Amino acid sequence: MQVIQRIPAKVNNSLVGWKTAQSTFSIAPCNGPHMMHSLITPVLIPGLLCTEELFHDQLQALSDLAAGSPVIDEPKIADTLSHDSIGGMATAALAATSGSVAAVGLSMGGHVALEMARLAPDRVLGLALLSTSHKSDTTEKRQQRMATIEMAETDKFRGVTRHLLGSFLSPAALADELLVAGVLRMAQDVGRQVFISQQTAILNRREQSDTLATYRGEVMVLCGLLDELTPPSLSREMAALSTHADLHLLPEIGHLSSLEAPEAVSEAVIKLLRRVCARVGA
Repeated sequence: MQVIQRIPAKVNNSLVGWKTAQSTFSIAPCNGPHMMHSLITPVLIPGLLCTEELFHDQLQALSDLAAGSPVIDEPKIADTLSHDSIGGMATAALAATSGSVAAVGLSMGGHVALEMARLAPDRVLGLALLSTSHKSDTTEKRQQRMATIEMAETDKFRGVTRHLLGSFLSPAALADELLVAGVLRMAQDVGRQVFISQQTAILNRREQSDTLATYRGEVMVLCGLLDELTPPSLSREMAALSTHADLHLLPEIGHLSSLEAPEAVSEAVIKLLRRVCARVGA
């Protein structure tokens, strides 16, 4: 993993450790006098045409973390299947949890995470913005998105997902038959009507530059250098807008970074949680 920008946080010397099969992470306990809530809930927010399988490895890593930490709650998956607006998804995600949250969103999920921070900046203590953008669509992008909606309305849905597959994955990931099968399976599980609702939500999303510029929580921005849908230049812009951002750019990785680089993404999310915990427990 190539780390372009790092803003170090002061971390409590007393660490609660946890270990995966290949990596060891640690997090400072949030039991200081200024702690807002007893637990911080990681909320993982899938992107377009994706289910919780998008975060398979991150869910396991965060569950392992929660099992050994007195301050991190079990991760939750936001509902991105029942709403046709980013605001509706964000409101539902906030209503489904209590207390403090760290919002972890990929692509469309990043739009939802930013909206959560806009709606409830005192509750959303950290943002992990993966393979996403803070901007609204350009005219060209809107036309492309509307074209995919038309395809979903008139063609077989499998054809739409295969049409998009080259944009979702890097060339190396496209050669991974198991990974490709998993992406297609997620799309089939989401289905045609939800795909149309999700594209409609993305089309009507708000520009979030002001949200990033004024947000005072911790921010982590991550993107694959081969991401065609949300290119690294957008991640650099988001990191520059924020006053508390880490920027991670991953070589040879495409748009679905959590699947293509699961360990790197898990590590970056854990480090964000460590910064959040250090801040509220300082």
